[in-house]
Amino acid sequence: MTAPFSWIRPEPWGVHIVPADVWIDPGRAVDRALVTHGHADHARGGHGETIATPETLAIMELRYKTGAEDGTGEIPSKAVPCAYGETIRLKGGVDATFIPAGHVLGSAQILLEHAGERVVITGDYKRRADPTCAPFEVTPCDIFITEATFGLPVFTHPPIADEMAKLTGALEQSADGSVLVGAYALGKAQRVIAELRAAGHHQPIYLHGAMEKMCRLYEEHSVDLGELRLVSDAAKDDMRGHIIVAPPSAMNTTWSRRLPDPITAMASGWMRVRGRARQRGVELPLIISDHADWNELTRTIEEVNPQETWITHGREEALLRWCELGQRKARALALVGREEEDD
Repeated sequence: MTAPFSWIRPEPWGVHIVPADVWIDPGRAVDRALVTHGHADHARGGHGETIATPETLAIMELRYKTGAEDGTGEIPSKAVPCAYGETIRLKGGVDATFIPAGHVLGSAQILLEHAGERVVITGDYKRRADPTCAPFEVTPCDIFITEATFGLPVFTHPPIADEMAKLTGALEQSADGSVLVGAYALGKAQRVIAELRAAGHHQPIYLHGAMEKMCRLYEEHSVDLGELRLVSDAAKDDMRGHIIVAPPSAMNTTWSRRLPDPITAMASGWMRVRGRARQRGVELPLIISDHADWNELTRTIEEVNPQETWITHGREEALLRWCELGQRKARALALVGREEEDD
């Protein structure tokens, strides 16, 4: 008799679904991959076949040129779109269903069903409302594979409205200057812009050039970001009294010298850690994360109520201990290559 859940095998560089010979978010090129979302620590080019939501496939094509030769020598990947709620039958009698994860545009949990057993792999997820992506859906299962990026009790994210109020308040106090917000180019930048619009900020927002294509892709998928302008097309005085969004890597470069007296802000869940803000010279830390915080991680496990929880991507030890104290069976996975770029 086959042992329970022997068909799903965690490896250091991905999760292998044995009967289907398919990998979830593999860190190296494989024949067939199911991809939860488009961040580089979960998605890459070079697979023989990539199964993901249409939005994730579009993001991967933009970022990694997965559909055409790009000079890397990698074979273009066959793209297989799977919409939310759609089930794909894989070989070996495995069904895969993509379910919203609430992380970024197109992000998905993947429900795998085989031999009467159900496994959910979350990828990255958050529980807060986000105008740029579909909200997380609780999905009961036998094994729940959860991330733990902010898996420590100290990490509790404040309401996004409070952080937007800080940002617009700083702009009001610097009417002759500007506010430069460092935000990751996929997901965080678009969320900050959309949340500003929701808070009533309808002035033009200026972008670093590296942000433009991804913002346009979001707009093509019906995410309204309002009027966006490029810093490269503007005179310094044009940007006085405005918010500028740029990748964190651009904040302390010669590019930033063209901005009018900027207050430097950073949008990241890691801004809860004051030392990180000081290290980066951030004047206005904005605690805005696209990951679940400690309370949301524990609440999600309670709501899913799996037979067993597998924990990865972050602070596994504390969440593992929480499970043990609650008499919940759990284990930590040693997956490599997971980054903090999409915090």
